[in-house]
Amino acid sequence: MTTRRKAYLAILLSPGALWLFVFFVLPTLLILIYSFLERRDGGGVIWNFGMAAYLKLFSPTNDSYINDFLIIFLRSFWWAFLTTVICLLISYPLAFYIARQPPSTRSFLLFLVMIPFWTNFLVRIYAWKFILNNNGLLNSILSAFNLPRLALINTPIAVLIGLVYVSLPFMVLPLYASIGKLDFSLIEAGLDLGANYFQVFRRIFFPLTMPGIIAGSVLVFIPVAGQYVVPTILGGGKVAMLGNILAQQFGPDLNWPFGSAISVVFMILLMMGILFYFRIEQEEAI
Repeated sequence: MTTRRKAYLAILLSPGALWLFVFFVLPTLLILIYSFLERRDGGGVIWNFGMAAYLKLFSPTNDSYINDFLIIFLRSFWWAFLTTVICLLISYPLAFYIARQPPSTRSFLLFLVMIPFWTNFLVRIYAWKFILNNNGLLNSILSAFNLPRLALINTPIAVLIGLVYVSLPFMVLPLYASIGKLDFSLIEAGLDLGANYFQVFRRIFFPLTMPGIIAGSVLVFIPVAGQYVVPTILGGGKVAMLGNILAQQFGPDLNWPFGSAISVVFMILLMMGILFYFRIEQEEAI
């Protein structure tokens, strides 16, 4: 590559690189630095470097708030895992069905999957609050059939429904792309060689669609683990997740170092998941 060509390439890439540096790299570095500082009363930080925030995060303590935080931390990852599994169970047959349709029907079904992206995220969550409310659409329908009302709003069930709803398209689309590239003659060959449908699925279909499963799982798990809007609106503040804890630290509590330490640990754990994803992708490519 000539020097002039390299210069042109650098000019073309510079706006995107500058954007990433200013709005991603610098904030991340700032959070990392803040995590090693001390809290200032009334907000802000004192520029004395130390490990106080991390010691508070990991050291055994009788502080009920820290114990509650650890529970919320584990809950966030458990709900992210549970949401990923539910989305996978729903999306796998749905993506398979879409991939096996004629092109015109397939395009229409993909259009339906992507329709939620046309509406503001906050509006969609408030719509679910209207549906799940004690006097909302769902309970009105149940009352019309003389069925008992369900107390769903401000409960973990409502939060889980919201998490699955907002995450489902991110699982369907990668699975559809993976299934759409599948050579179905391999499945027919497996059946012709005497394998039953379960064996064909386990040994042929499932391994070949693994890249879509992993991509969808990463796209679902990472945003859900740090969710703030869904548990706030559908949980009514009673069902806290990691995003709520971070908002509390950087907002009312004004404990920026502790909030930054939580963010750093959270990013490290998510980065481990992303590296695992790329490793699996490389193994699949080989």
